[in-house]
Amino acid sequence: MLAFPRLAVLAAFLALPVAPVAQAGTGFTFTSIDGGSLPLDAWQGKPVLVVNTASLCGFTPQYDDLQALYDRYRDRGLVVLAVPSDDFRQELSSAEAVKEFCAVNFDLTLPMTEITHVKGPEAHAFYQWLASEHGFTPGWNFNKVLIGPEGEVVGTWGSVVKPQSQPIVSQIEALLN
Repeated sequence: MLAFPRLAVLAAFLALPVAPVAQAGTGFTFTSIDGGSLPLDAWQGKPVLVVNTASLCGFTPQYDDLQALYDRYRDRGLVVLAVPSDDFRQELSSAEAVKEFCAVNFDLTLPMTEITHVKGPEAHAFYQWLASEHGFTPGWNFNKVLIGPEGEVVGTWGSVVKPQSQPIVSQIEALLN
């Protein structure tokens, strides 16, 4: 007798509509730190290295490597997207402060989002997709996700892997035109 209610619940669950799973390159838009939007669709056909960042972290010097990587490969199609986040309590208090900090200390020209959640229930839809579809949630600041030209996840790396390290660069070079 207990099996029937379970079957009814299972049948009701299976009857629920299923939302299509978005690929990284389709439908995810971040808000730019400069205002406006940064739709990942705009970079379809290009590799995109997405990095959750923080201004007051021990890994913050990686901004220099991220900018160098962007400078080295941007003409061949690479996009490096910095996603400032305070999820690990190491970001400045406002987007304006982050923008000024990065301009003064690192002379960043790569695209950057406003301060964005990258984990938990408030995470940006891109990071929710990474967690649910790829089992990847940033464990700290400066985690890196390489999205291929077709919107596929090519690789993920933790904070200790430097942006210009061989594992990242070899994956990027394989994707460039």
